[in-house]
Amino acid sequence: MQVFWARGYDSASTRDLLEAMQLSRSSLYQAFGSKEQLFLEALRCYRENLIGRLHRQLEASPSAMVFLEGLFRDTARDAGSDRAAIGCLIFNSASELGQRGDLPSREASESVGAITELFHQAVVRAQAEGDIDPQCDARSLATYLTLGMAGLRTLLKSGADAGEATRAVELVLATLR
Repeated sequence: MQVFWARGYDSASTRDLLEAMQLSRSSLYQAFGSKEQLFLEALRCYRENLIGRLHRQLEASPSAMVFLEGLFRDTARDAGSDRAAIGCLIFNSASELGQRGDLPSREASESVGAITELFHQAVVRAQAEGDIDPQCDARSLATYLTLGMAGLRTLLKSGADAGEATRAVELVLATLR
């Protein structure tokens, strides 16, 4: 996962993967069948861990708006960190693979869809709690939040400082109110 995260799907060589996993070529192919299958497993694992953790945070949060504000503000505070510099495996993969139509690009798209679905659930809850206007289209707001998070991750990856990131986040959050 770390190799794909740092280098991307296309630039991750089989040699890089073998070194990182300390496996022989035959063991890699016996376990996963191909570089593509290994990538799919890594991206699915990343997505399941991320979405699972975010769902638990949403459920434990006193309100959906508190969850959303915390998620975006915490991400902005990552500015300058190693984590910010590497970005998000899902958004990195979606940007790299685009709409090629192959299995890795479809998996990246599904992963972005999973993030949007999480945001949709948060928006619907925030609407029910009275923090977001129930007349606003929840799906559109969820897509907007995905756009905001992808853009924020890109800003952070490109070296934006915490102040710049925080100002952008406050604009994203203001749109929800």
